[in-house]
Amino acid sequence: MDIGGTRIHVEEHGHGRPLLMLHGLGSNIESMRPDIAALSPLRRVVALDSRGHGRSERPAAYTLDDHVDDVLAVMDALELQTADVMGTSMGSYVAQGVATRAPERVSKLVLVVPKASGTTSSVARLIGEHAAELEGRSSDEILAFIGDLMFAPTSGPGIRAQREQAVQRDLALGLTQTPEQFQAASRALEGFDYRPDLPRVTADTLVVSGRHDPLNPPHEGEVIAGLIPRARFVVLEGSGHLPSLEQPEELHAVIRGFLEGE
Repeated sequence: MDIGGTRIHVEEHGHGRPLLMLHGLGSNIESMRPDIAALSPLRRVVALDSRGHGRSERPAAYTLDDHVDDVLAVMDALELQTADVMGTSMGSYVAQGVATRAPERVSKLVLVVPKASGTTSSVARLIGEHAAELEGRSSDEILAFIGDLMFAPTSGPGIRAQREQAVQRDLALGLTQTPEQFQAASRALEGFDYRPDLPRVTADTLVVSGRHDPLNPPHEGEVIAGLIPRARFVVLEGSGHLPSLEQPEELHAVIRGFLEGE
C-alpha cells in the first residue's frame, strides 16, 4: 500500500473483527506467522511490515510517530473505523501510540513484552551495557550475542535454534536489514514516553511480559498496566523477550481468552 508516499507491505488473514498485528525492532511479518496462525481463526488479522522493515520501503530516517501515522493510514485505507491492536516489543510502542492518539479507534489492546518509555531502543541500551564484551565485534556478531540474551534460562537449544532459523530465513528472502537500516530503525525509538498519556487509553488492555526479559523486563509492563484504566497484567514465567518462540501455547491461550472476553 502507498501510505503517504511510502510503500507499506500489508497482509490480511482470516475473517471477523479486525486485529492489527505489529512486530518488533529489526523483525517483520515472518516473525508473526505463529501469532497469525493462532489468532486468524478468531479475527481478520491485518499484519504490517513497519516502514524500514521486511518488504516495506526503507527510508533513511523516520520516527516512532511515522510508525503510528502508518497504522492509522492503513486503517483508513481499509476503512477500519475501529480495530483490536496487538503489538510486540517495538510494535507495542507503536500500538500505545495509536491507542493514545486515537483511543476511540482501538477496541482491545494487546501489548506483548512492552515498555512505555525509553531514551534509546532496548537493544541499543543492552548493547551499551555489554560494550566491553562486544568491542571489536562485527554487527552480525553483536546482534547474535544480544539475541542469545533474549531467552529465558529454561529455553533449550531447540527453541534457540528456531531464532537462528528465522535469521537464515530472512536472509534467504532478502528481508535482512543492513547495519545502516537497523540503526535508522533503532534511532526511531529514541526518546519516547507514553506514560503521561496512557490514562487516556479507553481500550480493554492485556499486557504480557516475560519473567526473564532483559530488554523490557516485567516491571516495564507493570508500569503500563498500572496507568491504563482497564488493563490486565500477565507474566509468562518461562519466557524472556521471545514468548512466541519460548511459550507459544501459553501466550496464545492468554491472548485468545482476552480477545474472546474471558
